[in-house]
Amino acid sequence: MALTELFSRIAGGLEPGFVRILERALAGEDITVAEAERLFGAKGPEINALVLVADELRRRRVGDLVTYVVNRNINFTNVCIKRCGFCAFSRGHREETAYFLPLEEVVRRAVEAQELGATEVCIQAGLPPKLDGYFYVDLTRAVKRAAPKLHIHAFSPEEVLYGAVRAGCSAEDYLKALKEAGLGSIPGTAAEILDDEVRQRISPGRISVSRWVEVITTAHRLGIPSTATIMYGHVETDRHKAAHLGLIREIQRQTGGFTEFIPLSFVHEEAPIWRKRLVAGVRPGATGAEVVKMYAVSRIMLNNWVPNIQVSWVKEGPKFAQFCLNAGGNDFMGTLMNESISTSAGAPFGQRLRPREMRRLIRDIGRVPAERTTTYQILRVFPADQDDHYDPLDLIDDLSAEARFGSYRQLLNQPEFRHREVITRRSRPG
Repeated sequence: MALTELFSRIAGGLEPGFVRILERALAGEDITVAEAERLFGAKGPEINALVLVADELRRRRVGDLVTYVVNRNINFTNVCIKRCGFCAFSRGHREETAYFLPLEEVVRRAVEAQELGATEVCIQAGLPPKLDGYFYVDLTRAVKRAAPKLHIHAFSPEEVLYGAVRAGCSAEDYLKALKEAGLGSIPGTAAEILDDEVRQRISPGRISVSRWVEVITTAHRLGIPSTATIMYGHVETDRHKAAHLGLIREIQRQTGGFTEFIPLSFVHEEAPIWRKRLVAGVRPGATGAEVVKMYAVSRIMLNNWVPNIQVSWVKEGPKFAQFCLNAGGNDFMGTLMNESISTSAGAPFGQRLRPREMRRLIRDIGRVPAERTTTYQILRVFPADQDDHYDPLDLIDDLSAEARFGSYRQLLNQPEFRHREVITRRSRPG
């Protein structure tokens, strides 16, 4: 059987309505939320067709470059007033495993990252009680002064809102203070599923959809870009995922402020809603097929508006993340150096991924690796025949990496970082 005949046979066996949706996408049209829901329901050969269309749209939109950023994550505390059911990271302020990195340690880690060639530091954490409202501003200013070359990508909409409430000001004024202190962009996390009924099931008391949108759109209006995320594989339906993508697309139409979209599959192993069976109907994370469909539908739904779809090697592992680059993805995330939030939930990855290994995985699927900035300016492109480049991070072996960068396990057991009542100097913008 000839290859064209095989493809025709496969296409001929697909449901006509499903084919029409893919044809509309290939014609450059925006598909509807209802059509995206139908794509999420793909089975059998439909999944193969879905992946091929997503990959073709990716090729047309961004070409064959696969980008990554050299960065460091700093999750400076696990102390949090919230008790989200999906989060295994948070601790009460009196728990023995509660930690809080002092400002000087956060700065030290940022400076070390800059010295190792990082261009970004990503800072996110829990929401500690009694935290001074301007602590995030002080932290941003201190990091920027000590490591001026780093782009500071920090503070989710939940953290921004918490800081504003603690400071007694509006979210807009708080974002202005953060920007003046040196904030470059914010992570669009705390999104989970942008549906209040779902949020009430998995994270009662979490920031509402309207407040999340308010913080994100205000940041964009102030010239602070953000990422956008979704966390799936728990209690949501295909309709919820499709509607979430629709909302992200609508915000991007209005603001143009999203740099990338990042699907994040639910890591269930240590999550309270799974381990303690707190919520009926919780699934043990997304299946492999669900992950592939999530990347493919995200590309198809957002292609005209959000060009960059990031695959998460922390959630999926480097090998499966590599495969997802063929389902619409074009960005391989960052080096991280160390990560605590996914690790605490049971993810076996997240400590570090060498740039050289990223480039090997990218080349292995016939694509071209490129280092980028946080906002997707290309810093270096690595042609297929250029395999002799070593970054500083490539030269640090696995045995010494944990000792040098720290780990979540270490943080839980280091007396010098044990959480105590945090009193910080109250500062004011300017």
